[in-house]
Amino acid sequence: MADILQQNKKSAIRENIEAIIIAVLLALVIRTFIVQAFKIPSGSMLPTLQIGDHILVSKFIYGVKMPFTGATLIPISNPKANDIVVFQFPKNPELDYIKRVIAVGGDKVEIRDKKIFINDKPFEDLHGVFKDPLIHPANFDPRDNFGPTTVPEGKIFAMGDNRDNSFDGRFWGFVDLKAVRGKAWVIYWSWDVQQPLFSLDRLQSIRWSRLGDFVH
Repeated sequence: MADILQQNKKSAIRENIEAIIIAVLLALVIRTFIVQAFKIPSGSMLPTLQIGDHILVSKFIYGVKMPFTGATLIPISNPKANDIVVFQFPKNPELDYIKRVIAVGGDKVEIRDKKIFINDKPFEDLHGVFKDPLIHPANFDPRDNFGPTTVPEGKIFAMGDNRDNSFDGRFWGFVDLKAVRGKAWVIYWSWDVQQPLFSLDRLQSIRWSRLGDFVH
């Protein structure tokens, strides 16, 4: 009887370990190929995304990619204008940035006095917000006057919705498609991260109305 109990105990431990291993592997597969969670640390995408928003990013929508290299194994689609994408920052791949796609490979981009032109036609800019009435000349910085320049094939040009306060493609260039992690999908959590973590103020700052909102 003691031997049977010992065997049953070992069997139960083994089953628990196997269940944990399977759960970890499934979580890794989901995070690598299907969906991944990110949080918004800055105001460059205001008002679309707020500091303290936690979002899920669809990784599958742009195809199945090889981990580490970013090479596409199963192509599905490519980012298009107005998609909000998460990508590895070109100047430091260890950092993740989130911006809105403005132009794709082959497009001619120009910004004249804050107005965007794609292939010499006005861009239907439904999301850009400008709060600074001053217009910076091109010889000062590229914030309000940029280009014209053509986006290389296999890359995208991206900008933050908070146009006067976003460090984006105007300043550091283009994003390689291999560096794109996925498309912003839904806000699953949101609160004011400037409030102390373990405090009543943090709990009261939960933005209930934003939970479950799809990102556009």
